[in-house]
Amino acid sequence: MERKFIIGSSLIACIFLYFIEQVISANYAVKTFAKILIFVFIPYIYITYLKKGTVSKSLNFKKIDRNHMKLGILFGFISFAVILSAYFILKGSLDMEGILNEMQAKSRITAKNFILIGLYITFINSFLEEFFFRGFIFLNLYKLNMKKTAYIYSSLLFGLYHIGIFKNWFNPYLIGLALLGLISVGFVFDYLDTKSENFINSWLVHILADSSIILIGLRMFKII
Repeated sequence: MERKFIIGSSLIACIFLYFIEQVISANYAVKTFAKILIFVFIPYIYITYLKKGTVSKSLNFKKIDRNHMKLGILFGFISFAVILSAYFILKGSLDMEGILNEMQAKSRITAKNFILIGLYITFINSFLEEFFFRGFIFLNLYKLNMKKTAYIYSSLLFGLYHIGIFKNWFNPYLIGLALLGLISVGFVFDYLDTKSENFINSWLVHILADSSIILIGLRMFKII
């Protein structure tokens, strides 16, 4: 029952968010509200009614090891450097004006609100995604002795979930490259979290990776 709930509910959640992003073309505020509601409500139902536990105990934040955190920070800085390097190498292949126009027209993201949105993405959105994909999906499947499924499913869903966000930004080749990169990153995130049995390590990497993306956005909007 637990396995079916984790896989079924998470798949439905990502399909629903894709629908909001690509079919309804909701603005950023609506998408954010929907994501917060789904990424919190589904794990809460699982923790409270299937595991019969509490959210605080399930998060396992008491088991935070500084040595493990150093590993997360190291991978975070590597991700930061790789993303910035990839941007400068591939920016000639990117339709920067098209990406900006879509962000402004579709999501209502502008130079005026980008810094606030950037802070949300870096710290809160990254937390939500790690809580959902690693804390809820990966670690629970891993503890249910479905280790291979945990790695493959959580990483694959993590990558496919992001397709809904940047589907119209890149050409098919770059979309495939980005998808491969996200799935690979998902495996790394999963591995890091097996060390501490919580998602703090992957969250640290996610924060630093998103920071590099926000810097690119600041450059695109000519804020810096």
